[in-house]
Amino acid sequence: MKQSIAENHLGFGDKMKVLILGGAGMIGQKLAHDIAANGLSGDTAHELILHDIITPPWNGKGSPTLLTGNISDPETSTALAASKPDLIYFLSAIVSGDAEANFAKGWDINMRSAWNLFEAIRAEHEASNGRYKPKVIFSSSLAVFSGPYPDTIPDDFFTAPQSSYGAQKAAVELLLADYVRKGFMDGFSMRLPTICVRPGKPNLAASSFYSSIIREPLNGQEAILPVPETLRHWFASPKSAVGFMTHAASISASQLGKHLSLNLPGVSCTVADQIEALHDIAGADVVKLIKREPNEAIQNIVMGWPERFAAKRALNLGFQADKDFKAIIQTYIDTELCHK
Repeated sequence: MKQSIAENHLGFGDKMKVLILGGAGMIGQKLAHDIAANGLSGDTAHELILHDIITPPWNGKGSPTLLTGNISDPETSTALAASKPDLIYFLSAIVSGDAEANFAKGWDINMRSAWNLFEAIRAEHEASNGRYKPKVIFSSSLAVFSGPYPDTIPDDFFTAPQSSYGAQKAAVELLLADYVRKGFMDGFSMRLPTICVRPGKPNLAASSFYSSIIREPLNGQEAILPVPETLRHWFASPKSAVGFMTHAASISASQLGKHLSLNLPGVSCTVADQIEALHDIAGADVVKLIKREPNEAIQNIVMGWPERFAAKRALNLGFQADKDFKAIIQTYIDTELCHK
């Protein structure tokens, strides 16, 4: 049964506490601004807390609490859990390319941070005689999968990551499911499509070029395409990502049954489809700014990523994604370019 945010409030304070880990990141910022402006499920009575390794910027509605710290530090997790947030969005992570290049750093930040946080939550749960039981929404990844794939990947397709990043995400999915099974917390993992078109500058994610080949040309700059145009992948816009997160607040683990990792809906298209959509919207001169420069290291990471999902469970639970890749590009134009 769908739950309202008010029904999920634990009663440890006057307002429901919403903690966003990774609050300085792109999705964390957009999610925080959306919650500050619109609330969750129509409920605007909340206390918003943003946490990251750097101080999260803020120019939105209200005055959220802005915290800094290393999420992999057990003392940080203990302090965060002691504040008893009702809803925790676990978005903090280092990206795929960084995790692959820096093995120890990847496991420390992407997995041990979850262990520390979940243990801190368990301690607070037991200290409160079971009253404290927050909901944790974990941002997972399609990198938990590897091929060979069927044409459309079903919801019960097995996970077999072939990258450190994917292995770290899969490990946290299992960890979260066990803590929920034991009753220490509520929540589930959401396997996000590759989020595109991301604003800002390229980062160390292996998938960064998917945004760059659209974003940079639209801004009059050259972009490097390191993979073949035949490569197909699964996408959603930042707007859809925020929609996934806010909708997840009204979904409980019991609605997912025994499988607490959810493949989310998206748009399946090739790089050639992306470029064609850009051409249709912005014209040939913009497309000419894309330069083909094959990169074997990037190809080795992304060529084995999944291409298309059925996502029936998520669709049945009311999660919605973009109509097509043109809509994804238009979202970037409307939300980023038009505000410059």
